[in-house]
Amino acid sequence: MKQRFVLFFACLFCFMGLRAQVPTVTWDEHSLIVDGKRVVPVMGEVHYSRIPADEWEREVRRIKAGGVTIIAAYVFWNHVEEREGVFDWSGCRDLRRFLEVCKKEEMPVVLRLGPFCHGEVRNGGIPDWMFAKGCKMREENAVFMRHAERLYRQIFTQVQGLQWKDGGPVIAAQFDNEYRGRGSYLMALKKIALGIGFDLPFYTRTGWPELRTPVPFGEMLPLYGDYADGFWERSTAETAGNYYKAFNFKAFRSSTAIATEQLGEQKEKLDKGDDRYPYFTCELGGGMMTAYHRRPYIYPEDAYSLAIVKLGSGSNLLGYYMYHGGTNPEGITYLNETQRTPGTNYNDLPVKTYDFQAPLGEFGQANPHYFTLRKLHLFMKDYGDMLAPMTASFPCPQDIKKGDDSFLRWSYRSKDGSGFVFVNNYERLQNLSAKKNVTFDVCGVKFPSRPVTIPAGTMCIFPVNVDGIRYATAQLIARRDGKIYMEQIAGVPVEIAVDGKVLKNVKARGQAKPIYKNIYLLAGDEASRLFYEGTVHEDIGLNATCTKVKEAAVPARKISIGVQKVAEEPVDADFDAAAVYRITVPQEAVSKFHRMLEIDYRGDVARLYAGGKLIADNFYNGRKFLFGLWRLPEGCTELELRILPLQENMPVYFPREAETDKPGEKVLGVQIVPVP
Repeated sequence: MKQRFVLFFACLFCFMGLRAQVPTVTWDEHSLIVDGKRVVPVMGEVHYSRIPADEWEREVRRIKAGGVTIIAAYVFWNHVEEREGVFDWSGCRDLRRFLEVCKKEEMPVVLRLGPFCHGEVRNGGIPDWMFAKGCKMREENAVFMRHAERLYRQIFTQVQGLQWKDGGPVIAAQFDNEYRGRGSYLMALKKIALGIGFDLPFYTRTGWPELRTPVPFGEMLPLYGDYADGFWERSTAETAGNYYKAFNFKAFRSSTAIATEQLGEQKEKLDKGDDRYPYFTCELGGGMMTAYHRRPYIYPEDAYSLAIVKLGSGSNLLGYYMYHGGTNPEGITYLNETQRTPGTNYNDLPVKTYDFQAPLGEFGQANPHYFTLRKLHLFMKDYGDMLAPMTASFPCPQDIKKGDDSFLRWSYRSKDGSGFVFVNNYERLQNLSAKKNVTFDVCGVKFPSRPVTIPAGTMCIFPVNVDGIRYATAQLIARRDGKIYMEQIAGVPVEIAVDGKVLKNVKARGQAKPIYKNIYLLAGDEASRLFYEGTVHEDIGLNATCTKVKEAAVPARKISIGVQKVAEEPVDADFDAAAVYRITVPQEAVSKFHRMLEIDYRGDVARLYAGGKLIADNFYNGRKFLFGLWRLPEGCTELELRILPLQENMPVYFPREAETDKPGEKVLGVQIVPVP
C-alpha cells in the first residue's frame, strides 16, 4: 500500500540531486519515492538548544558536509517553559531562527515534538511544575492534554511559514517518544497538531516498545534504533546487556536493548502491520553518553558497523542519535537527568556536557567516525535508487550468542540480478578472528576467483552486477561525472570483473589515475574525504599553564546509591573538597576561533569553572576533557579545574581505556588544540 503526498521538498531533493520544484512524493514498504525515483536519506540528530545560536550555521554546514540529508531535533518542553506560562524562545532556544538557518543551508528537519522527549534531559523534558498538577503524565487526561496542546501551539508559532508546504525545512514531526501505552494517545497528539495548523508530509513515532494498542496504518511511520552499548544498563560489567545483537544482520527491525532501565525486558516483537512500512531508523548509535554509574568508551568501528548492518538488513533511512553533541543550556535548575528529579530519574548524567562521543562532538570537533560514516553516506546518495527496492537475504544465523566467532557475518540485498554484499567481521569488544577461504554466491555470481581471507574487524560492501561491474572485492563509494569511485578494503585483495575481464591484485593509485577506464580505486582515507569541502584547522602552537593550588580532601566523599539502585553523581557541595587546579590560557587562544582546551587527567569527575561559574564537566572514562575556548566570557583567560579523586572499589563501570588501578587524581597534561 502506498501513501501519496505532494510536498515542497525543494531543500531535501536539491541536496539529493533532484530538481528543485514541487515533486510528487510517495512511500511504500521499501522507501521514499520522489518523482518516481527512490531515495535513501541520512538523518542526523542535533539538539539546537544544546548549541549556542551563533554556531548553528557553521555546524549545520559541517553536518551537511558529513553526508547528512535530514536533521532530527527534539523540542524540549522544559527548555522553553521552565516557568509555567513563561515561554522563552530566545538565544539557543530560538527554534524559528534555527529553522531559518536550516532553510538557508537547504537542510530538512524532522521535529521531535514531545511532550515527552527524554534525550537525557531533566524529567525527559517535562517541566517540574507539571508534576504538581496531580495528573498522570503522557496520558489522555484533560489536564495533561491541555498543557500539551498549549506547548504545541507555542511550537507552531515558531514553525508557521516554515513548513514544507511553505517552502520551509520542516518535513515531519514525531509525537512523544518511546511510548508503550495506547495508540489513541499518539493519535490525540496528532489531532491537536493538525488542528493547530501542522500540515506536514508525514509523521513519525518510535517503533519501540510495542504499543498496548496500535495506531491506524499510515498515520505515523515507525522508526527504529540500535546502540553499541548503553549507559542506562544497571550492570557495571563490560558488554552488559544484549547490544551484541546489533552487530549481526537480522530481519527483526527493532532493538531489545534501548531504554531497558525504563522498559525492562523487551521481546523481539513489532506492532502488527509495522512491517508494511519502510524500514527507517531514528536512533542508530552515533556514539553514547556516559552516566555516572556506567561510562562506555565508544569506538569509530562501533558506529560504522551498526550502519553497515542496518543497511545490509534492509534499512533505507539511517538516522543517527546523536550525530552532533551539545551542552545543556542554563536554566533555573540544572537541566540534566538525575535520579533525584521527579520524573525520568533513571540515571545521573553530567550537568553540562552532552557530547555523546558523536561523529561531531560537543564543540563541533570531527571525530574519526565522522569521516568513515561519510563514505557510506556518499554511497547511499549515489546508489540509493538501486539499493532501496532490494530485498535483504540472510545466509547466516540471525540469533547469535555474544562473541560467536564460528562464521563470517554477512548478508546481501538483491533485485533483478543485481545486488550488494554486506560484510561485518566485527563485534564490539569481542575480537572476532580473520575468516579464511571466503567466497560469495549472490545473484548467480560466484566470487572472487580464489577464496580470500576477510581480516578481523573488516566491514565493507561489495557490488554484484552494478554499473557494468560483474563483481568486485572493493567497496563502491560514489559515481559522479561518469566516474566510479571504489575503496580498497585493507587486507582484502582487490579483484574486479568488468568487460569480460578479471582484474586481480589491483592497487589504489589515488584519485588522479583510473585503474581501468572510468574506475578509480581509493585508499580508506581518500574514500572518506572524497568530495569533502570542510575546513581543517591548523595548530597555532599556543600553550596553557596548569598549576595545582589545592589537594583533594581526605577522606573522599561517600558514593551513595540512588533510588534506581545505581551510584549517584556528586552534587555541587562535594566539589568544595575537590583537588583544585588553576589553568591560564593566552588571550589569543580565546579570541582565535576554533581552539579547544584539552585536559588529560585521571579522576572520578572533573568540573571547569570561569569566574566561579560552572561551564563544563566530565565523567572520567579515559577520554580527554575538552572545552571550546571561544565560548569563554569576554576577557576571561583564567579557569579553575576541580577534580574529585578515584576511589577503591567504586560501584561504577569504567572502560578498559580508563586508568583506575589506584585511587586519587592527577592532571597529566593541558594543551590548546585546533578543532579537527
